[in-house]
Amino acid sequence: MDKYKVYKRMVLADSVGKMVPIGTYDGIMYQPVYAGNNNFTGQRLYPKHHNTYLRMPAAKALLAIAATLKQQGYGIIIWDAYRPYTISKKMWGLVPDERYVANPAKGSGHNRGIAVDLTLYILDTGQELDMGTGFDNFTDSAHHGFKGLNAQQQANRNLLKKAMEEHGFTSLATEWWHYSWSGKTFPVLDLSFGQLAKLTD
Repeated sequence: MDKYKVYKRMVLADSVGKMVPIGTYDGIMYQPVYAGNNNFTGQRLYPKHHNTYLRMPAAKALLAIAATLKQQGYGIIIWDAYRPYTISKKMWGLVPDERYVANPAKGSGHNRGIAVDLTLYILDTGQELDMGTGFDNFTDSAHHGFKGLNAQQQANRNLLKKAMEEHGFTSLATEWWHYSWSGKTFPVLDLSFGQLAKLTD
């Protein structure tokens, strides 16, 4: 049985595992870094036009976070969420370093539809909050415990971390932008964005 049919059967058996598109909700902007070549691989890994996805409970939690942050004047920018397993293998082939890239032998939260890479922006101006580094910055300055941030940068990271953790996401110590929903474990998926669009959009 192919992977597409396996996924459909799984969702029919338990809808909690459904992949939900999240890139077009109010207060959320999707900026797919891997749909261009301006990323750490130097290659375009995703199709130019696609939505991004999370498993249903993780998606619901993220939408609740977006609603809470909107009341404070902030929106969410998503750089990556669901990542097909094939893409993780390609990333590993380009940068086989577990400090920066998930080893596909283990699968990742992105492959399971429970991890999201994100930041915050000011709704009124569209300006990103200063987090001290950009996305996929593979240095100590991206770590949550880094002591070289100024007061505003640290406050901005704390704002994001508090919002995410209050809704069941956990942080990754070495990447301030990466959070994984901790409520349930799901299997690795290797469906394309086009396949998911047929089932969800």
